[in-house]
Amino acid sequence: MNEYLGGTKSFQTYLAHNRLSPLGLNQSYASWTLIIQSLAANLGVSTGKYLAEHCKAEYPIFVKLCLWILAELVVITADIPEVIRMAFALNILFKIPVWVGVLCTGCSTLLLLDLQKYGVRKLEFLIAILVFIMAACFFGELSYVKPPAKEVMKGMFVPKLKGQGATGDAIALLGALVMPHNLFLHSALVLSRKIPNSVRGINDACRYFLIESGFALFVAFLINVAVISVSGTVCLADDLSSENEDSCSDLTLN
Repeated sequence: MNEYLGGTKSFQTYLAHNRLSPLGLNQSYASWTLIIQSLAANLGVSTGKYLAEHCKAEYPIFVKLCLWILAELVVITADIPEVIRMAFALNILFKIPVWVGVLCTGCSTLLLLDLQKYGVRKLEFLIAILVFIMAACFFGELSYVKPPAKEVMKGMFVPKLKGQGATGDAIALLGALVMPHNLFLHSALVLSRKIPNSVRGINDACRYFLIESGFALFVAFLINVAVISVSGTVCLADDLSSENEDSCSDLTLN
């Protein structure tokens, strides 16, 4: 890891090289995601039906079919990169062949889904533990490489687009954060809670779900900050090997 340290160039220069400020865009998109997710949750809490049920009741068959196909395509396109990334991570860490890593990832996903039979709360608790372990690892890396705090803060609060292809990257980042299938899921998950059948109970539930979504998105935002900051600092090291320079030149922070 020492070969990655010692960079003296500006962290913001690396972000500019990648045509946009991902930290600032992450923050903007996270705020937008919070609004949309809270509206989806409020829909489920207020009506007792999740978003898919409302679409089924309100739209003609052609529109319902299009929504279903689009939702399936979005889920597939969102999950394929996750599976591939996990397979490559296992290959890098343990020298496991990529195809074996793909199988391991698929089996672990089925195992997590099977845990639903023990209750949604236990599954949510397990996922929360895994997320916080991941966050701890990234923050450990962040404390090790020590990116310049001033430039990180600037990137967080000053979104920008620059250069050819920046708009496409920004749209891709938006799609990675505001995923339509999550809106269907979020409006359904809130129905697994016990909500008092009163105006005050519904209002309290909507407020608590807003706080829950805000906390989850805040943790996700911090993880994204750590990932981008570590990547930028590492790729700006003066003594970076030629192999790692080639990897950094192909790096996309989205």
